[in-house]
This record gives sequence, structure tokens and C-alpha cells, in this order.
Amino acid sequence: MRPGTPERPLRVAIIGSGPAAFYAADQILRQKELTAQVDMIERLPTPYGLVRGGVAPDHLKIKSVIAMYEKTAALPGFRFFGNVEYGKHLTLDELRAHFDAILFATGAPTDRRMGIPGEDLAGSHSATEFVAWYNGHPDFRTHSFDLTQERVAVVGAGNVAIDVARILCLGPDEFDETDMAHHACEALATSRIREVWILGRRGVVQSSFTTNEVRELGEMKHADIVVRPDDVALDDISHEELKASGRPAMQQKVDLMTGFASKPLENKPRKLHVRFLVSPVEVIDDGTGKVGGLKIVRNRLARNADGASVAESTGETEILPVGLVFRSVGYRGTALPGLPFDERKGTLPNEKGRVKETPGIYASGWIKRGPTGVIGNNKADSVETVNTLLADLAADALPSAAQPDASAFEALVRERQSKVVTYAGWQRLDAHELEKGKAVGRPRWKVTSVPEMLQAIDGE
Repeated sequence: MRPGTPERPLRVAIIGSGPAAFYAADQILRQKELTAQVDMIERLPTPYGLVRGGVAPDHLKIKSVIAMYEKTAALPGFRFFGNVEYGKHLTLDELRAHFDAILFATGAPTDRRMGIPGEDLAGSHSATEFVAWYNGHPDFRTHSFDLTQERVAVVGAGNVAIDVARILCLGPDEFDETDMAHHACEALATSRIREVWILGRRGVVQSSFTTNEVRELGEMKHADIVVRPDDVALDDISHEELKASGRPAMQQKVDLMTGFASKPLENKPRKLHVRFLVSPVEVIDDGTGKVGGLKIVRNRLARNADGASVAESTGETEILPVGLVFRSVGYRGTALPGLPFDERKGTLPNEKGRVKETPGIYASGWIKRGPTGVIGNNKADSVETVNTLLADLAADALPSAAQPDASAFEALVRERQSKVVTYAGWQRLDAHELEKGKAVGRPRWKVTSVPEMLQAIDGE
């Protein structure tokens, strides 16, 4: 019997619980004339991936997308297995035995490196660590950052770089409007940071941050934005790319940055410098194994053999007197047990979501396409993957599960992990965080350790 009927539902496991995972689950469960069961497996007790652990804590409007995921979780056939880790509690062969298809939406949890001398000095960090720390991710809650430094460099020209810089520029009076983890609020409240540099290796046209993120820089309460007119003056290559893009948003981004360059400073307590056409070449040791500065080189734009614009060093260098460096030069996926992996791209090799040479295995989100795009891009990505999965189902190309009974899988999970968190359990934790936040005048008070999460869920 082909899976997908009330008598024999299609059984799909989704590994991960971020946007790509929920969009995929929704697409499967809303198919007409298909009966399906989706079991979502998440390493943490909490769902939503980077919406909870990556989106900036002052971007609560963006996090409202969770309301859509809650509707998906309420659909018949959906189950959530939190605090369960693929490769630790469950193997690929075990999942194959219980599911007709397995979809990986594990994201890109690690960061790319700059590859320059001094990158591992004390005080040199990935933006990934810092973002996870201030968002209360359990794996990073105990990390520390030397916020006694007065000057910081953020290497990168994407939304994450802007988020990091903006969070460093917040004042304590703004924390109550965020869901930032309490430990981060306490640390940032005593920060001595006065100057922050955002460093992009190419020009403003080639930068990857969005117009809304740029606009927010001009609205900072405690920091002036400083932009050099020469840095935002467009050369021939940038003019060509701007014209060829035909995107009004790109022109708006250029106009905003140009406006910042001519805007008078307001003598706010902090300054945020945005630099373009510069690359880090060395993190300088202060003599004690800590960051004592960042050597950067001035770039110009050139065309490579494929005609794409690239940064080309001019040889002109300068040293920024910073004591803290955050690299934000891209995320990277990690290999998963039992699956092929593209080391160069940091993704599962796939065709329209179908993982190569592994029937019944699929991918969506950043582990599928690489760390590009914003939350909404994951919807089309997941729709494509699910359509591929359904085409395989129609062609009888799915390896049918030997033990498709849903209760059998739940029994296996509970045998391996006695502290499974269901979606109802997450809802109890969610209510706990919201109630505690309300009591202190904040949107949410995040619980940041797994044992404390489990206590809150159990009502202890």
C-alpha cells in the first residue's frame, strides 16, 4: 500500500525546528487528499531555531512569524520531540525504519573564519557566539566577552554584522523593549564600549544587509553613525551593478548611506563607523595574547574571470585601535552522521532538496542551499523540497518504513531520552517566560539552561 492514506499515513521525520522545518511541515500537512504524519525532532527543548536564537532581541516584529508556526503545530498529524538529538539519541537507520521520508533542516550552526594571523587571540570571536549569547542559547549562555574595551570591530557587511553592532550600541534604558537574555542585559549595562566599526570588503552596492537594517542605524538612540563620503562614492563597477540590478531597494540602501555621510554628528555617547572597501589582514597581539588592534587594507573593486565584482587590495593599510573583534563573514553547515556532505559549500549535496544517492532523504533551508536569504526565503525553499518529496511518493520512489506505527517511534524516543519535550511542554515553557517577563515589564524573560527549562516545563 502506497503511504498517504488514512489507513497508512505518509510518515515524515523533520530534523530541526527552524523556519525551513516548519514551512516544510506545513506544506506536507496541508496537502489535499494526502494523510500524513510529521514528527519534528529538535536537539533543544525549544523550537523555532534562529527565530528564537538568532533574530536580534530588539526585532520583536520579525519574531511574530512564530504565530504562523504555531498554526502548523496545531495541525492534525504534527508532533514535536524536543530535547532529542539526531546522531545521539537516534541513528539514521532507526529513522529509516520508522519513516518513509526524512527531511533535514538543521541550518548552518557554525561560522566561517577570516583566515588571518591572530584570529584566535583572546578577544577575537565569531558573531555566531555573541548572537547566541545575547539571545540566551543554552550552549552559549556561559560565554564571556570583554566589554571593558572601548573600541570594537565587526567584520562583515550583512544583517548579522549590523545586528551585533547595533546591540553593542544599545543603552540600558532600551533593554526592557527586548527579549534579550538577562545575563546579556547585565553585562551590556556596564559596557565601556564607545566606538564600533562595521567593515565591508566591497562597496555599499555589494553589501548584503537589507534596507531596513540600514535605516535602523540612523535611528539609534545612543550612537551617531559615521560614514566616510569616499567610502560610499560609487565607482564604475558599482554604478553598473546598481543599474543592472533594477532594484529600488538597492538604490535606497545607497541613498541612506550617502545621507549618513553628510549628516552632522549629534554628540551621542557612542559612535558607529561604517567602512566599505576594507579587509582585515591581521588581528594584532597586544603582547599578552589578547587583541590589541586590527590591521586592515584598503580595497578597490575589480572584475574576476567570470565578470563578478571582487575586492582587490591596494596595499594601503591602517590599524584600528580595537580591543575586541567579531567576525561575521558567513555561517556554515556541518556534516551529519550517515549523510554525504559538500565540504566546500557546507551543505548536503542535493537536487531540488533530494539528497544525492540517498533515497528518501531530503534537505531544506541553509543546510540545503547555504546560508543565504532571510526567514521568508525558506518558505519557497521548503515548498520546492516538499514538491520533490511528493513527486517521489507518486513515483513509488520512497523506501517504505518497516515500522510506520507512530506509537512505536514515540516508544523508541522515550526509551532513549526520558526528558522528551512535547509541543505542549514547550507551550508551558513559553507561558512561563512570558509571565515572568510581564512581571518585570519586559516582553519575555528567557530561560537559558536546559535543566531550568525542564523544571519550568514540569512545573517545579
